[in-house]
Amino acid sequence: MKTISRFYLIRIFESIKQVNTVNYYIITGASKGIGKAIAEELLKDDNNRVIGVSRTNGIQHPNYRHQPLDFSDIQAVEHNLQKVFLPCEGADRLVLINNAGVLGDIGYVGEGMPNERFEFVFDVNVIVPAMLMNTFLETYQSVQCPKVIVNISSGAGKYPIDGWATYCASKAALDMLSQTVQQEQDMRASGVRVYALSPGVVDTGMQEHIRQSDATRFSNVERFRAYKAKGELASTEAVGRKIVWFLQNTDEFRDVLVSVRDMA
Repeated sequence: MKTISRFYLIRIFESIKQVNTVNYYIITGASKGIGKAIAEELLKDDNNRVIGVSRTNGIQHPNYRHQPLDFSDIQAVEHNLQKVFLPCEGADRLVLINNAGVLGDIGYVGEGMPNERFEFVFDVNVIVPAMLMNTFLETYQSVQCPKVIVNISSGAGKYPIDGWATYCASKAALDMLSQTVQQEQDMRASGVRVYALSPGVVDTGMQEHIRQSDATRFSNVERFRAYKAKGELASTEAVGRKIVWFLQNTDEFRDVLVSVRDMA
């Protein structure tokens, strides 16, 4: 009988391990736009399981589970978090992607902006992501596998844009939340990686809403209309592929604040 070399035994073991690998990705806002593109790209790999958290379901796939939630209803989110973060004891990788976000009303503060709209934007863009991060870290603390949190941010969180005060402030808050949580995880030596990822200018429903703005309430509206007219908006599919590449190569990125523009 021929003896199987140690090299081939290792190769066989690695092949079996790869087949049995199960990665879990929890994605908010997965029914459309960038979130849907990320989910569909991940689902091309049979080793991935995707949990999509959104009001409606836009994906049908055997490895996809939809959890309905309305992020504007904070109490409902709080009462249903356990449905999102189910036990994943056999996970080889756990990833939370806080993608859902809203632009809110475009207009100048103090010029007819309803006060309740500030609350709405911060609930969706900051409060819910914070709740999800908190629950994700607590629920899977004992699970021994790599864990990653990606918060979809925006360049608007780094530079003021007139008419977007609430959106800019909420994304700045998300950036700082991400940086602070990463500092805490480093102090605990947990190995968890946290990122605030800016996707760039992407052809989504949010961009369509921006183009319909009144120039007296948003001075840069013509620039955003030109993006569309000149074909300068990235497709959700292209951005989704880049983000999935990033998810597979997070070890190459040490800074919390990252941009799709920095990726291959």
